[in-house]
Amino acid sequence: MPGMNMSEAVLKSKPRALGKGLESLLPSKPVAAASVSIAAAAETAGKPLEIALGLIDRNPFQTRTNFDEGKLAELASSIAASGVVQPVVVRHGKDGRFTLITGERRLLASKKAGKETIPAIVREVSNLQAMEMTIVENLQRADLNPMEQAHAYARLSRDFHMTQEQMAERTGKDRASVSNFLRLLKLPESVQRYVEAGALSFGHARALLALEDPEVIAAAAQKVLALHLSVRATENYVSGLLHPESRAKEPKVVAAVDPNVREAQDQLRRSLGLKVTIEDKKGKGRVIIEYSGVEDFDSILGALGR
Repeated sequence: MPGMNMSEAVLKSKPRALGKGLESLLPSKPVAAASVSIAAAAETAGKPLEIALGLIDRNPFQTRTNFDEGKLAELASSIAASGVVQPVVVRHGKDGRFTLITGERRLLASKKAGKETIPAIVREVSNLQAMEMTIVENLQRADLNPMEQAHAYARLSRDFHMTQEQMAERTGKDRASVSNFLRLLKLPESVQRYVEAGALSFGHARALLALEDPEVIAAAAQKVLALHLSVRATENYVSGLLHPESRAKEPKVVAAVDPNVREAQDQLRRSLGLKVTIEDKKGKGRVIIEYSGVEDFDSILGALGR
């Protein structure tokens, strides 16, 4: 241009390029959109980009191992209809690829929905920061099982040499909670699988850890499962195993049954042909009739005149 130097010409040309919007930085085809250069991505850091799903690698720091397929299918249906509402967060990988930091459910659901791209925010973060972001996001979700949380804290300790105090501070938990989750890793693997599957709760696991010996813990866990013991009942059971002498000294209390109540109980048993128990306390109580099938239930209704 006459009367302009090169710098002025460049400055004059910039507004026209930016005026075209984000489309001017991205090719028109969705798959090619993922080929946006690292330099361009860096310039738009903090703003969502449409990145091809095929160029996003899964998070190596992901601590979640179980994804509810039903809920994932529901999310996929929603994404197919309305798209991804909240962008995922990624960072630069090798050879122009990206690595996921947060949003794995959205990534998996988008693939199920047949999407080619996903809105993503590119962040320049270190390995430690990426792991922290992953763990914090996961810990904020209510469905993260106790073993997944335990492995997440263990990885922070092992790979980044963080103390329990540091882990508590970074994740917003108290140090005692961090310690209790880490203790779960002392459980035998078979018991860890029960906790991971939800067959045993965090409370059950904490009670069983008091036994210390892995074989004893495994055997006790089997009994807890077989008897469907509550956490409180499990604590009492473990206490009995640890202090058998105190359990042996406890006097056995046999409640006296009023002869009239016993007679009425026996009459009902003979009349119905079913197991009947009368719990009576000073003239007040309840009658429990146990039945094992529809026929038994019908006979109860017949006896009641229905």
